[in-house]
Amino acid sequence: MLLKMKDIHKWFGEVHALSDVDFHVDSGDIVGLVGDNGAGKSTLMGILNGSISKSRGAIYWKGKEAVISSVKDARGLNIEMVYQDQALVDAKTVAENIFLGREPVKSFGPIKIIDRGEMRKRARETTESLGLEIASPDQEVRFCSGGERQGVAIARALHFKAELVILDEPTTALSVKGVEKVLDFIKQLRDEGIACIVITHNLEHVYPVSDRIVMLARGK
Repeated sequence: MLLKMKDIHKWFGEVHALSDVDFHVDSGDIVGLVGDNGAGKSTLMGILNGSISKSRGAIYWKGKEAVISSVKDARGLNIEMVYQDQALVDAKTVAENIFLGREPVKSFGPIKIIDRGEMRKRARETTESLGLEIASPDQEVRFCSGGERQGVAIARALHFKAELVILDEPTTALSVKGVEKVLDFIKQLRDEGIACIVITHNLEHVYPVSDRIVMLARGK
């Protein structure tokens, strides 16, 4: 088992947002996490990716209890999250967005500068392996379609060797073609042996690609 979350609780003041939640993911699985708005889906995944602290419970990663108190902790375990807004910068290129904050550098004595040639090369390799068709890694993200933007965010997780990718509402506000493209990206991650958790309120979108569906209702 890749991931196990046991007896997870979360209070926000007087609000008991999550109550006694158990959740698990096996290696290479696609798990659909569904429920209405306010069901606790994003809160549970926020705990997993370190952006929200749990009030009680335990998280096990590859059989060992893990402490995840920050996004950095989650990334250290090779857990990546693709947010609903994708966390992309419109005025930056595809390559710059894939490496945002984690750019490769080259050294000239004591001076280090971003290696843009290496960024372009690795960005192209990653997008091609995902099946993401873009004109150039130098294309600004603002010129990408909704489905392509999701692809760029997913490519970022793929490049940094994620073993588990959390996707928060990846098909929201996309065209039919865009939805199909994103679902293809998710299937490609599975083919690479990467497990995925797909948060959605739209069962119709996630059902065709999921190995298992988990439903949250009122934090349970």
